[in-house]
Amino acid sequence: MDSSDTVLPELPEPPAAEETGLPQVVDQVALARLYGEPLFAMPQDLYIPPDALEVFLEAFEGPLDLLLYLIRKQNFNILDIPMAAVTRQYLTYVDEIRERNLELAAEYLLMAAMLIEIKSRMLLPPKKTAEGEEAEDPRAELVRRLLEYEQMKAAAFRINEMPQVGRDVLRAQVYIEQSLQPRFPDVDMNDLQEAWRDILRRAKLVQHHKITREELSVREHMSMLLKKLQGQRFVEFERLFDPAKGVPVLIVTFIAMLELAKETLIEVTQAEAYAPIYVRLAYQAA
Repeated sequence: MDSSDTVLPELPEPPAAEETGLPQVVDQVALARLYGEPLFAMPQDLYIPPDALEVFLEAFEGPLDLLLYLIRKQNFNILDIPMAAVTRQYLTYVDEIRERNLELAAEYLLMAAMLIEIKSRMLLPPKKTAEGEEAEDPRAELVRRLLEYEQMKAAAFRINEMPQVGRDVLRAQVYIEQSLQPRFPDVDMNDLQEAWRDILRRAKLVQHHKITREELSVREHMSMLLKKLQGQRFVEFERLFDPAKGVPVLIVTFIAMLELAKETLIEVTQAEAYAPIYVRLAYQAA
């Protein structure tokens, strides 16, 4: 049979747009879906920012990090750096970041200038020092900085691998009661003021009209309070005051009690809120 008589099989026609419910487009293949609806053409007003598809393959912490990466990637000897090859690769990367972030490139440009300076110094004939010795290798300072940076980076990596509180482990908090002795809560300032007001109200009920001048000593009343508490386990707050002696004596007695508490010679305790207030010597066992 002649090739011109070859009959090709007929391909089935694609279904009509009315049957599929899709628009009349080529192959009826959607480019994307927007809110579940097929999208067959790119919108004319679609705006894509220039840096929307920008991908950073490598992230470096600075010029030394980039330079160390190039040296280790090419398996160069850090004590004998081929300046031409490293500088060429370094400038290629700097040209890339200059187009995207000029502020970021400034620090890298400074290192690039340093590399070019070292390369130019290596091209010059070596000069001998005044002592007749050969001058230091122009790469020596750069090698020293690279070795120190590599050591610090390795140390930082080892520290980061160590378990850290809050990231890898959590600190356990366990409350252990150290003593079986009952601990009385601290006296609230409002409760102490209310007890003092109650004593003043009781003192005003007993008033004397005889006016006398009496010199009162806080130290003397401190000694009197210590004598009253001597040998006593607990003494009620009200029992330390004698309303019959008048308000001045009550005030001096109260000041004496505060001074003793300040000097930690006595303790003012209360079993619970709104409970009676007790006073005892600080050095006596409960």
